[in-house]
Amino acid sequence: MHVLVTGGSGYIGSHTVLELLKDGHQVSVVDNLSNSSEESLRRITKMTGKKIAFHNFDLVEGDQLDKLFSNNSFDVVMHFAGFKAVGESVYKPIKYYQNNLDSTLSLCQVMSKHGVKKLIFSSSAVVYGPPDRVPITEDMLLHPTNPYGHTKAMIEQILSDIVQTNQGWEITALRYFNPIGADESDMIGEDPTGIPNNLVPYISQVAVGKLDKLKVFGNDYDTPDGTGIRDYIHVTDVAKGHVAAMHKLPRPNHMAIYNLGTGKGNSVLEVIEAFKKASGKDIPYVVAARRPGDIAEYFASVSKVKDKLNWQVEKIFFRPVKILGVGSQKILMGIANS
Repeated sequence: MHVLVTGGSGYIGSHTVLELLKDGHQVSVVDNLSNSSEESLRRITKMTGKKIAFHNFDLVEGDQLDKLFSNNSFDVVMHFAGFKAVGESVYKPIKYYQNNLDSTLSLCQVMSKHGVKKLIFSSSAVVYGPPDRVPITEDMLLHPTNPYGHTKAMIEQILSDIVQTNQGWEITALRYFNPIGADESDMIGEDPTGIPNNLVPYISQVAVGKLDKLKVFGNDYDTPDGTGIRDYIHVTDVAKGHVAAMHKLPRPNHMAIYNLGTGKGNSVLEVIEAFKKASGKDIPYVVAARRPGDIAEYFASVSKVKDKLNWQVEKIFFRPVKILGVGSQKILMGIANS
């Protein structure tokens, strides 16, 4: 199949591109490179020997997107493009609503025009907000607590409304929890520009001396050690989850929703200690105030995705990790097999 991957040079998108190529598919990527680099795609091409058609523009540029669809025959679209920092979204909500919603609407409009109606959407577990219970199941009510989460929930609603038009759309939304790690080739990984928004790359940059210390946002949550608990899933497992979803899209005029996680939660301090033990490096940290919109604890129920897509995690975080070379810098990545 010919798969269009939006945001395909980013962290999760690039790993999914790699898995799609391994699975024998033709891949095209659209990315405006706002928080990524084309280098990830060049490395994937080097690894696989397969060409990736790269298009550098923003999805809201409707004319360019329309031209791309006119010149290609796409079978499926995987939609990763969008801003994703919870903290930033609280302080810049207009930026998040405008970018994430407008880009998705532009994409769906062009897809509809060209009769491409198979879509896999990169959603997030943040749509749940503070859960009434854990593990979190897909049928729980959505109560996002920050603008980023609201954009994901709104897009899911838009997509749900689209399938109700009875025009043959087949849509899957994947709500994944906290992706970490890197491909076992050591060639691609998570290396964001500026100060990282996610825990593991933040720890990584402290471990290699790029940053002086880690900020732990809040130690007064109602959890065993006071720090937030999250479900850390290996990025390769997330990527393979997208491929599995593509092979088992719902029937026309339906939308499927699945959690992607490990089904287990670990605290921030547990993650820090695991890195210290595995790397032999100190990870100095300071406790800072909670970030607006953050949640004490969440981890996934994964029974639905195991049953419907025959998917489950193959790698876990809490095994020995190693320092991996990523470009000219060394970034700490957890990539141990389960």
